[in-house]
Amino acid sequence: MVKVKKNLSVVVLLVLSMFLYACSSGDEESASGEGKVTLDFWVFGATNYEALAEEYEKENPDVTINIKNSELGDHHDSLFTSISAGTGAPDLTMIEVDQLDRYREAQDRFVNLYDLGADEIQDQYLDWKWKMAENGEEDFLFGLPTDIGPKAMYFHTEVFEEAGLPTDPDKVSEMISTPEQFKEAATTVLDKTGKPMVDSMEMAFRANMDALEVSYFNRDGELLIGEADNGVKEAYDYAVDLHEQGVVGSFEMWTPEWANALNQGGFAVEMAPAWLKGYMTENAPEGAGKWRVTTLPTDFAGNWGGSYVAIPSETKHSEEAYKFAKWMLSPENQLESFVESGLFPSAPEVYEMEEFVNNSDEYFGGQNTAAYFAEAAKEIPEVYKGPKYVTVNNEVLTALRNVQEGADPKEEWEAAVERIEGLVSR
Repeated sequence: MVKVKKNLSVVVLLVLSMFLYACSSGDEESASGEGKVTLDFWVFGATNYEALAEEYEKENPDVTINIKNSELGDHHDSLFTSISAGTGAPDLTMIEVDQLDRYREAQDRFVNLYDLGADEIQDQYLDWKWKMAENGEEDFLFGLPTDIGPKAMYFHTEVFEEAGLPTDPDKVSEMISTPEQFKEAATTVLDKTGKPMVDSMEMAFRANMDALEVSYFNRDGELLIGEADNGVKEAYDYAVDLHEQGVVGSFEMWTPEWANALNQGGFAVEMAPAWLKGYMTENAPEGAGKWRVTTLPTDFAGNWGGSYVAIPSETKHSEEAYKFAKWMLSPENQLESFVESGLFPSAPEVYEMEEFVNNSDEYFGGQNTAAYFAEAAKEIPEVYKGPKYVTVNNEVLTALRNVQEGADPKEEWEAAVERIEGLVSR
């Protein structure tokens, strides 16, 4: 009986060893690109990435892609928590451009895409967009470029016409080519129509702010806002000047009042990215045919929005994840994302493709608005935001809202700087 038990134990151990070896071999096979692979992909916002993932799965039957879509804030909080804990991160993830610097201190928690051959496709993308995803030494790439948010000037033709201003996009671009000319046009609009030029203090501030190569922090992480020649202060002062001129409205973005103003032409100009077109089409139907797009003054050339696709180092399938990301973000598929979801391409090759060149927006009177955003995209500088950009920026926006409600601009600026210095020193 004892001998039987002993033999049975040997058999059990042998079977268990074979099972563990098989599991181990399966993991190695899957991680090396052989066999079936499941990739978890975290995204946010309205994209066509689900459709592209299905297309990729058909072409690569051994790959399954599970997509989790969350709200922007929840998405980045979950990602930060998972990479900090070292567990629970996906195989691929989107990272919004304003959030990217938040993860730079956790570089070791991401795969260096240069190690996977990303330098071979670098020339497919806008240089400034690509370089924003590099580390300071330019030898580590956090993510591949997805969409961008080049800014242009949306203008209401009826308001401009009432003010005696041109309504042809190219003529408007010639007339308003500097910040000073923007102020002059704003005065004309107010005098002739009684309407503000721009919708809010935030948009007046972002006119200059989004064009800054360095704003709150330098690349060494040092806070710059207290320095005399800081560009943020200049952007703040410009917004205050427009407010004191009486040409800034009180329509806070995304509110019902703002949407109604878009519908009715409650203000003359919106200085915003390409992705605003989708919102206007769906939420301001009465404005159809009355809005046009032209370029902003060169000093205002900036980017607002866009993302990257990164690969957390926790993945066991980095090569498969990179292969999918490279395919999904190729120029051909960026064109598809633009057509289907309005994601503006970061691959300039797309700007020459027939479907892009012949694109027309019925909402904007049949205008090819894409051409103006493409022109703007080429003028955008490489910018550095810093890991606490969003938190710090919110303090300045609070100051601007207080100014609009009657507070003293100088006192509000000094109070914002004090709050920001306190936040950064924690």
